[in-house]
Amino acid sequence: MNIFLADEQDDPLSTDILVEFAELVLTEEGFDDETEVSLFFVSDDIIAEYNQRFMGKTGPTDVLAFPIEHLTPGEVPVRRQNDPPVTLGDVIIAPAYVRTNAPNHGSEFDDEVSLMVVHGILHLLGYDHGDDAEAEVMENREKVLLAKVGRKRR
Repeated sequence: MNIFLADEQDDPLSTDILVEFAELVLTEEGFDDETEVSLFFVSDDIIAEYNQRFMGKTGPTDVLAFPIEHLTPGEVPVRRQNDPPVTLGDVIIAPAYVRTNAPNHGSEFDDEVSLMVVHGILHLLGYDHGDDAEAEVMENREKVLLAKVGRKRR
């Protein structure tokens, strides 16, 4: 997997573990080793700017995902020989925001930031939580993936 990581914030973070987890998520979802995803860890101010600009919402949030293609959950795009790698998009996470809010969800920071990684990647893969049925499918997939690395979903 080609996980491009940019840690542009000051909150202490074990990025190597999160990159390995992102790779695991993509492998478990059936994507090949050439698949590309970008993970950005940013400050609350930066994610608040993105949240306003792209989502029309005020203030910081924990995670934003910007897919490049419209995918269907559970369906891996066919990549022919000599085609460029599948590039899924960008996941942007605000660790300071996640750290502040983890106790409000009865969660530890490491579990919560891992959830943000899997949640963001699943959005890139077409999962959503716009209605109860979609939310249940996405949350169940998050639980399964988090359990593979000894993490739990709130």
